[in-house]
Amino acid sequence: MAESPEGIGPLPPARPLDSIDQDILRMLQADGRASVRSVADRVHVSRANAYARINRLVEDGVIRGFGARVDHERAGHSTSAYITLKIVQNTWRTVREQLRQLPGASHIALVGGDFDVLLLVHTPDNRALRELVLTRLQAIPEVLSTRTLLVFEEEDLEPQR
Repeated sequence: MAESPEGIGPLPPARPLDSIDQDILRMLQADGRASVRSVADRVHVSRANAYARINRLVEDGVIRGFGARVDHERAGHSTSAYITLKIVQNTWRTVREQLRQLPGASHIALVGGDFDVLLLVHTPDNRALRELVLTRLQAIPEVLSTRTLLVFEEEDLEPQR
């Protein structure tokens, strides 16, 4: 059984999603503030049915939360970078917890290939990025090496409707 992202306990086994569940997910990805009524109207179910389905998707861990898509540059974080890390074998959980604490960390992935971890960060400027990499990341004992890939331009893809 998978662990909940909050570490509260195990998630229930994943249930199959039907076409209505998929439509609800697409709608909420496009507009996380959509009302239950508008969701129900768009997928042609009752409000009670839509409400129950959304709650089930949350309880099952399919929907992990609701949030805003942020333009990082306009929010004062004009420097973005992907940072690859090689780490000591079997230290993923320890490293992940330390990476979660980094200011500007946006995405963390354990990957296979020439490096072990891919980290996306958004910082106010190059000086803050340098500080993050040279002082914070390289101070983690389990991090063997890093490589920084500066992002020149980025775009979050909108969900398919």
